[in-house]
Amino acid sequence: MMTKKITILGIGNTLFSDEGVGIHLLPLLEEALKNYEDIEIIEGLTDGMRLLGPVEDAENLIIIDAINAGGVDPGTIITLVGDEIPAYFGIKMSVHQLGFQEVLMAAKMRERYPKQIVMFGMQPSSLELGIELTETNKKKLGELRDVVINQVNAWRAAYETA
Repeated sequence: MMTKKITILGIGNTLFSDEGVGIHLLPLLEEALKNYEDIEIIEGLTDGMRLLGPVEDAENLIIIDAINAGGVDPGTIITLVGDEIPAYFGIKMSVHQLGFQEVLMAAKMRERYPKQIVMFGMQPSSLELGIELTETNKKKLGELRDVVINQVNAWRAAYETA
């Protein structure tokens, strides 16, 4: 059996509307990727340091979260690659991001950082209390799913030909 080579980690807080986009996307990804044995999908919520193990065990890591890029329209899909990710987490949008920045730093210090790491997210429309995504962000979930699947397929193609 092929080992799990791609880890998809959805993080976020589903109590603050668009802050939960990383969690709301996971069922769509689970359905689309259900036949792929080499993919592990993890619901990280706001777990902070409890995510160190899955991050360190990942060869290729995709993180999905709300990303407040500033100056872009709500619902805009944003991609951060490699070293852009820890730099982004330096700009805190919520408490769980502090914990996740520490996870990335700890994995790097322990020299167990993923070989490839990409973060996909969406500009929030609202971070108000509420368990549903805003209509703006809900309409973009399919597009965000497709962006993640394209990355999965690119990585799978690369390691199948390696």
